[in-house]
Parts: sequence; C-alpha cells; structure tokens
Amino acid sequence: MIYRHFNAPSRGFTQFSHEIIRHPRLSSDAVRLLTWQLSLPQGARESLSRTAERARIGSCAFGRAKRQLKEEGFVHERRVQVGGGRWVTQQLVSGTPLTAEQAAKLLAREPVAPPQVTPSPRNPVVGAPAVDAPVAPPTGGHPKKDRAVETSHLPPEVVEESPRLEEARALVGALPLLSPALRHIPRGMRDELARLAARWLDAGHTSADIHEHILRGLPGAGTSVHRPGGLVRYLLRDVPPRELPPAPGPVHRLSPRLEGARECAGDHVQPMLFRPVGDETRCAACTQLTAGPPGGAAPTPRRLEGRTY
Repeated sequence: MIYRHFNAPSRGFTQFSHEIIRHPRLSSDAVRLLTWQLSLPQGARESLSRTAERARIGSCAFGRAKRQLKEEGFVHERRVQVGGGRWVTQQLVSGTPLTAEQAAKLLAREPVAPPQVTPSPRNPVVGAPAVDAPVAPPTGGHPKKDRAVETSHLPPEVVEESPRLEEARALVGALPLLSPALRHIPRGMRDELARLAARWLDAGHTSADIHEHILRGLPGAGTSVHRPGGLVRYLLRDVPPRELPPAPGPVHRLSPRLEGARECAGDHVQPMLFRPVGDETRCAACTQLTAGPPGGAAPTPRRLEGRTY
C-alpha cells in the first residue's frame, strides 16, 4: 500500500491544474518547463530557453518539450517587427490550452518594445583617451592560455528532432560492427552523429545506404583512424539526393500469332519456330528424321531452300 503525507505550504506556492501535472502527452521536461514558467511572478519576462537553462534541461530535451507544449496549446509564439527594422519574438505561456486565435488576441494586447542595444564605448576623437576607456588588445601572436571564454550563459539551441531519430541512433550504434576503425567512437558524439544520420533517413536513404557510404569513406587496410567520430561526422555532413531506380522499360511481348511458339533445337539454317503439343523441343520434321523409318537406319538429312527435311 502507498501512503502520502502532504503539508500545504503557507507561502511561496503556485496552484496548478491536475490536467497539467497528469497530462498524458507531456513529458516530465515539458511539465517542469510549463510549471516553472507559471510560477514566475506577474510581469516576469523570462524566456523559455532561459527557464530551460535554469532547470538544467538540455537542448534536445528542451526542443522536444517546447514542441509538445506548442502542440497542446500551452505555448504560442509570433514574430513582430518593431522600429529600426528589428524583429522580436513574443511568447505566450498559459495554464490552459488556447487556440491560435485566442493566443493572437492576447498577444495583440501586449505592448512590443524594441530590444535594448547597449552602444559600445568609444574613445574621444581628440586628446588623450579617458581613464576608464578600454585598452585595445595587442594584435599578433597567440592568445594567452588563461583567457578562457565562458559560454554557459548562452541559451540552449532548439533542435527539431527527426521522427526517425531512434532508427538513426540504432544505425550509429551498429557502426563499430562495420569496421575495426569505428570501434572507438566517443559516446559524447553519438547524439550528434544520430542527428546527422537522421537527415539521410529523412531524405529517403536506407540504413544500408548510409553504412555503405561510410565504409567507402574509410581509409585502406592498415591505415589507423585516430578520430573515427570526426571522420563519420565529415562523411555524413552533406546529404546527397537519393538516386531513384530506373523506370522499368516496356515489356516486349510476342504477337498473338506467335504466342506459345518455341524455337526448334534441331539442325536448321535459320531459327525455326514451331508450336509444341507437349514438352518436345524439336519440330515435327526433326522428330521424324530423328526417329527414321521403322526397322531401318536414320537417313541423312538433306538441305533444301534453307530448311531441313
């Protein structure tokens, strides 16, 4: 038996409908993304990608969760052009499913402000540079090793997954069986290779076509491959158009007058067609010459006017 103990919080809580928590078509990441957004204070402008970053939802899982929320009507987006020729994306998150018309009416009520662009600092034209002016980095040479670039603040990339991604993952998982050169593909690259292989499958290629293409791109026997994952990524980078098999040509049939005829296997100057009664391979004349007169030797056939009698 299962026992549940629950204390209602006195502060810092949000009421959610059971329809959201128990939704049969929303993944756990989609429910977490939606409930996180609905728990934000009124007027908060946090984007879905920023919420996914704070909730530690990866890029692929975020793309799948966002697509599910849009399909179920919990998330709506539209692009609006503002001053200066810039475009902004409006996102609407609702606690109940909305139609496209309902979402458009709600988004039309919201004011659209142009994105804030911070001008870069400039040095004065005349005179010595200001004390707080940035110093231009030296040119030439290699950058110092301690100048690391922190990119953890970048929003996750939204990747639309292919419907054949699972088949592509199985295809990539079978690569070590094709050749010893592909045995050491890093596990961290398999998702990337699967997305590349899914593009081939979406274009109409089969798993056998992709495997054959990879085998043709491997070096000859005795040549070691130091980075098999990078090699496979290079081979799957461009998706060629699938070559369709040639259309079947017209079937040449015999004229009705010659239907059922067979070429005689006897000695003829030119091909001789006859209509067999059973499974015989010689015409009646050749059959008679082969059998010969009763009680005598088989006569020697003579030729007359291109036929054997």
